[in-house]
Amino acid sequence: MGVARTPLIAGNWKMNLDHLQSIAFVQKLAWALRDAKHSFSDVEVAVFPPFTDLRSVQTLIAADKLELGHGAQDLSVHDSGAYTGEISGAFLSALACRYVIIGHSERRQYHHESDEVVAQKTVAALRHGLVPVVCVGETAEDLEAHGPSAVPVAQLQVVLDAISVDADVVVAYEPVWAIGSGQAATPEQAQQVCAALRAAIAEKLGEDAAARTRILYGGSVKSGNIAGFMNQKDVDGALVGGASLDVDEFSAIARFRQHVGTV
Repeated sequence: MGVARTPLIAGNWKMNLDHLQSIAFVQKLAWALRDAKHSFSDVEVAVFPPFTDLRSVQTLIAADKLELGHGAQDLSVHDSGAYTGEISGAFLSALACRYVIIGHSERRQYHHESDEVVAQKTVAALRHGLVPVVCVGETAEDLEAHGPSAVPVAQLQVVLDAISVDADVVVAYEPVWAIGSGQAATPEQAQQVCAALRAAIAEKLGEDAAARTRILYGGSVKSGNIAGFMNQKDVDGALVGGASLDVDEFSAIARFRQHVGTV
């Protein structure tokens, strides 16, 4: 197959930084990466601010011609209508978002989003030209009861059933037991699950789709452990949470090639 997948380092800010703070952060991040001579064609870097920051981030990126990408943390299954508090994919497209996170474990846990809702949101994102970053992952209880990969693969299957062979998606494996715990999965654990996810894509959408789809690892990612993950065959980047709020740390994660050598 031989498809070259451009690594993606994605920073999920969650509910942090207002629109003024976001401007300062993006400027500092862009400067840090520029000073380090980061090649965005070799490693893509994107930030995922809260909704209220998106216009400010978009304006800054466009005005200063920054190579950073940006996306949203969620979207509605609906395109418009009487859905108070919801955000349409059309709105995100109008703000030049390339990506949108869908099905993050916090949305699944706190907002009771089912696999079916995640699939509907994925379809909505694709409908508006957005690249969905579909999150899957298991709790510690899931891991003990079903073993590695069973729950993430089952979650992904529902999405795969709803999309076409040529859909452009990113998959993010985030073991719930690792998020914010400071205890990341081992690179070998991440590789095992990411390989199973890629196999599921191949079975449903074909080998070409599996070869081009980027699969990220997320869960207590930091500059000290990113190299181990990026050395794995089926790990194509990282969805970074807390560490993405530290400019120096996040830029160091994005520059993982300096730690890992040739991947």
